[in-house]
Amino acid sequence: MTQSAPKIPLSKPLIGEAEEELVIRVLRSGRLARGPVTRTFETNLARYVGMKHGLAVCNGTAALHLALLAHGIKPGDKVITTPFTFVASANCILYTGARPVFVDIDRQTYNIDPEKIGEAIDRDTKAILPVHVFGIPCDMKPIMELCEDHHLTLIEDACEALGATYDDKAVGSFSTSCFSFYPNKPVTTGEGGMLLTNSDDVAARVDALRNQGRLGGEWLSHELLGYNYRLSDILAAVGIAQLRRIKSILRRRQEVADTYSRHLQGTNVRTPLITEGRSWFAYVVEVEKRDDVAKKMNERRIECKPYFPPVHLQPPYRSLGFKEGEFPVCEEVSRRVLALPFYSQMSRTEVRFVVSQLKRCL
Repeated sequence: MTQSAPKIPLSKPLIGEAEEELVIRVLRSGRLARGPVTRTFETNLARYVGMKHGLAVCNGTAALHLALLAHGIKPGDKVITTPFTFVASANCILYTGARPVFVDIDRQTYNIDPEKIGEAIDRDTKAILPVHVFGIPCDMKPIMELCEDHHLTLIEDACEALGATYDDKAVGSFSTSCFSFYPNKPVTTGEGGMLLTNSDDVAARVDALRNQGRLGGEWLSHELLGYNYRLSDILAAVGIAQLRRIKSILRRRQEVADTYSRHLQGTNVRTPLITEGRSWFAYVVEVEKRDDVAKKMNERRIECKPYFPPVHLQPPYRSLGFKEGEFPVCEEVSRRVLALPFYSQMSRTEVRFVVSQLKRCL
């Protein structure tokens, strides 16, 4: 492919006039932070997922950090999670001084394998943090049963799974949960995240922690050691407009995924799992000689990336004693997965072009 060919990016946010109009309205209001627009965004998302409280923060990482803190996770505790995820899921455990305990993944779903969680629980285990990877819902029933049997806190990392369901119930509604609105997500605010909870106590603590530790007193009264994790009204305005058309966004992403899968039939590419209740955050395939294929695709100006490398093999986690071979399913999958360009407004022509070049690169 020549360098004059149009570049196809890995992702692209879907932003239109509605987002622009709401942002301009906020700018003209003079109320740019901690105003009514953020509260509206929080209410709308909480209602969409079916939760009592929504607390907007600056990103999904902050939401995860605050969820752990609000549920009392502290140094010396252990939190079970997956090694196949964006690194923030595990980093947030380290932020609290606790230790992540990784459990290998299910080969089909890429999510944490519920059958392997039980053997990882000990007296220091305080929580389980499952991640709904790529919008595929985790098998929540056995995970919830383990939490109940062992008196463990459950926190859902639903950062990639807005719109997904499990047993006809929204992902993110089974416990305190966290969402991300980074530009590659179906609903974006640019940077942003949200914590949802049904607990009044957790909501009050998160509200204080995200706002420099203020517990509702005077402006310069800081009862807790808090953080500046707030979301501005400007970004919340974008989120409101995005949420209004979430059904059409999710439907369009489903159509793009279906087009990919249809055109990849008959190739030696392993296409993503089609399972009930998933929402489409990314279109991730498995291929042989993945790194060579990725290099060739990017040379053709089609942005593709390996997605994800194992968390436990990242340098900060190797320094904690994690090593290669501990989680073989995760490591096998990580050697093969490749994220293809995927976004709501991607045309059939673009999908066909990506697939045609992928076939040449294999």
